[in-house]
Amino acid sequence: MKRSMVGERKSGIRRLKRNRLSERMKQNVQLHLSQYVFVLVLFIMGLIFGAIIVNTLSPTQKKELIHYMGFFFQGLDQQTIADPKIAFQHSLGSHLKTLGLMWILGLSVIGIPFVLLLIFFKGLVIGFTVGFLVNQLSWQGLWFASLSIIPQNLLVVPAMMMLAVWSMQFASLLIKNRLIARRGTIYPQFLSYAMVAVVLVGVFLVASILEAYISPWLMRTAIPETVALYIWLI
Repeated sequence: MKRSMVGERKSGIRRLKRNRLSERMKQNVQLHLSQYVFVLVLFIMGLIFGAIIVNTLSPTQKKELIHYMGFFFQGLDQQTIADPKIAFQHSLGSHLKTLGLMWILGLSVIGIPFVLLLIFFKGLVIGFTVGFLVNQLSWQGLWFASLSIIPQNLLVVPAMMMLAVWSMQFASLLIKNRLIARRGTIYPQFLSYAMVAVVLVGVFLVASILEAYISPWLMRTAIPETVALYIWLI
């Protein structure tokens, strides 16, 4: 009886902590909406810049990318691409490295420009990939991109943006409490910053599952039929 009561009490405490963290994150978005908008604009700028780069590629560069794309489609169709387990490990490892890097950069004031650069670069990569597929395959390319790129990035991009804003806030706190006022404790804020990173690990875990197991299946249903003919004509 006592064990069950203790177990219920512990589970109740865990639920309370999760609810508090969820409320804190919601309040954070409301209080720092301008920072979230700034990070979003930076990401959109990356998307636009990535799409513009597509138009600056030389014919030789485009041809090389098209051949690579054709081999990828063939491997996808024949199911000879990486094993889902390996793809999951690579994807999760890559996401966790990004998360860890952004979190560590947020612990220093000079690291914030690099955090923002990572957001811009993420937008650039997505913009370039989608832009190239659309440029070469029109609506088929857009459909393929929407199934292969968007699902996992619906989780990854907001998670990166949230971490970027929290990194900016923590760095700002460091400036106020260490460089200007030189007083006050930052432990509660540091703990919140760390907890956000832990929550985002779960988000990246789900995104990696989508990328390794769901996206390949979706891509196989949308492999453009004109790719082989397009490569042969070139």
